[in-house]
Amino acid sequence: MKRERHAKIIELINGLEIETQEELANCLKDAGFDVTQSTVSRDIRELNLTKVTSESGRQKYSVVKSEKDRLNEKYIRILSEGFMTMDMAQNILVIKTVSGMAMAVALALDGIGWNEIVGCIAGDDTVMCAVRTVEKTIEVMDKIRKVLTLYPPSHNVLPHDIP
Repeated sequence: MKRERHAKIIELINGLEIETQEELANCLKDAGFDVTQSTVSRDIRELNLTKVTSESGRQKYSVVKSEKDRLNEKYIRILSEGFMTMDMAQNILVIKTVSGMAMAVALALDGIGWNEIVGCIAGDDTVMCAVRTVEKTIEVMDKIRKVLTLYPPSHNVLPHDIP
């Protein structure tokens, strides 16, 4: 229930200019969530919401991205832009990249911090990732496919084209 409520709060503050906890509580009640002011206050703290000035000049709640979130977005963008194909050999994931992008993609994979990946080495257009197990290699490949579906590269590799 809490996860659904948090998702609804994010949806509401991204779509509406909500200025007060009372407004947020009323919007949540209208959406079918039975909340108190103290629940809304706790949710605001847990979601790290802050007030910013909107285009209309009103104060409104907004999500503040942490430095880690911004770094992960940067790493995902680098992975997406550099990625061409991938294949596995047991617990080694081999990623082909745009020429000259392998080191950046390897750094991005290390920076994202997926615990399945032990480490990466890179050449000019190839990254080799040591992954903990064969099963974990398949999981990492699925994660990469998901990232590329959510953040498609500009060089038009479509997720269904990714081996």
